[in-house]
Amino acid sequence: MKLLHSAFLLVFLQFGSLEGRKGWRSGRGNPQPRRAQQAPPTRDRAEAGVEESFSLDFTAVGEGNMDDFMAQIKNLAQSLYPCSSPNIKYEMRLHSLENTSVVCNDGTPAGYYLKESKGSKRWLIFLEGGWYCFNKENCDTRYDTTRRLMSSTGWPQTKIGTGILSSQPEDNPHWWNANMVFIPYCSSDVWSGASTKSDKSDYAFMGSLIIKEVVKELLTKGLDNAKVLLLAGSSAGGTGVLLNVDRVAEQLQEMGHKGIQVRGLSDSGWFLDNKQYRRTDCVDTINCAPTEAIKIGIKYWNGVVPERCKQQFREGEEWNCFFGYKVYPALRSPVFVVQWLFDEAQLTLDNIHLTGQPVQEGQWLYIQNLGRELRNTLKDVPAMFAPACLSHEAITRSYWMDIQVKGTSLPRALHCWDRSLHDNNKNNKNPPKGCPVHLIDSCPWPHCNPTCPTIRDQFTGQEMNVIQFLMHMGFDVQKMAQQQGMEPNKLLGMLSSGS
Repeated sequence: MKLLHSAFLLVFLQFGSLEGRKGWRSGRGNPQPRRAQQAPPTRDRAEAGVEESFSLDFTAVGEGNMDDFMAQIKNLAQSLYPCSSPNIKYEMRLHSLENTSVVCNDGTPAGYYLKESKGSKRWLIFLEGGWYCFNKENCDTRYDTTRRLMSSTGWPQTKIGTGILSSQPEDNPHWWNANMVFIPYCSSDVWSGASTKSDKSDYAFMGSLIIKEVVKELLTKGLDNAKVLLLAGSSAGGTGVLLNVDRVAEQLQEMGHKGIQVRGLSDSGWFLDNKQYRRTDCVDTINCAPTEAIKIGIKYWNGVVPERCKQQFREGEEWNCFFGYKVYPALRSPVFVVQWLFDEAQLTLDNIHLTGQPVQEGQWLYIQNLGRELRNTLKDVPAMFAPACLSHEAITRSYWMDIQVKGTSLPRALHCWDRSLHDNNKNNKNPPKGCPVHLIDSCPWPHCNPTCPTIRDQFTGQEMNVIQFLMHMGFDVQKMAQQQGMEPNKLLGMLSSGS
């Protein structure tokens, strides 16, 4: 009976909200702080492809058909029952692959975490990151130190999504209602491998096959009714998106599901094959230049790259397709790129190790040049978000809603991209007015964007503002001001304001 009362209350609230909606449309009211943000308004939800679960025909009452109206109330109350439960769950649950021949590095079952959203026709599949290994020696070390990235032994039965994987609208305003899938990274091959464990190899590398098998299983769990599938990933998972998004689209088409729009979201996976600051021998994952590591790894993993990219290079040079600016032009599926201009993983690969000591002038110039090189490779990418920050990974971080480029947040940019693709417009030539999708910072230094994630001193743990950070990095205010043709105080003021 209490539930029926609640349903009646909701009806009266819907009546009462009509005037409120008029006020919203006319622009009255102030924007709310982030934590007070509610589910997207009806108009935005429709544009994002979010299904409205409950609708009531109020004309039934006016026509004297109370029985029909009460039937609607009863259905609404039954639908609301799970929402009223105090034990409502936001967790994704672990599923081991039914095809037991597709496994992690050590032969344990591969799998995925799933949280279904009944009624939603949008699916988000996330590829976890975590570097790679490319020979027996560093794979053995990886197995000893970070076994969870090579084995499913010990994986928890549930996982709570964060950032774009969150099921709560205040943390994820435009994708909260999607079916969420998290695929743990246990193949160490940048999601490219297609080799089994054998007498000749102590490890299996089956990243590309794991994705294929997960998609196949999800078709039996509701993916067959999807309108949109977003393949997302961070770090090695972000590169994995670039390597696999077209293959997933082709797989679904071949299986008769041509109506599913497949898109990609690559976060912190747009690496450069640039020259290292200080060249070192290729003896381990951290110190080996990315080009050398991938050249060795692609053979060790039996790595697979997109066919259209592969055709652009000579035999034996398929490794080029692991680098974003080389594979992106060959992709058919629309992809949104999220990339820090001063990516910490890229700097590590380039042998710039920020250990807490002020950097040398040569390192400082190298870091600035890295930002310019990344900016140049991204200039022709129509849908992208590139803040001038020193960081790594974004879309699953707690602060992912706070970062802005030119006044637009990352969730807002993704929503604008979503809208621009509503009519399957891959090239994003006509994004909605006032809804930008090509966002890149123009300021030249790390953390010159005031919305960058907080940086802490590695020794003291204290937060640093942008000026303290740049001083810590060896930034010479007098010299830089002279180069820019301005007074030092003016330069400091600009840095403080993020100009």
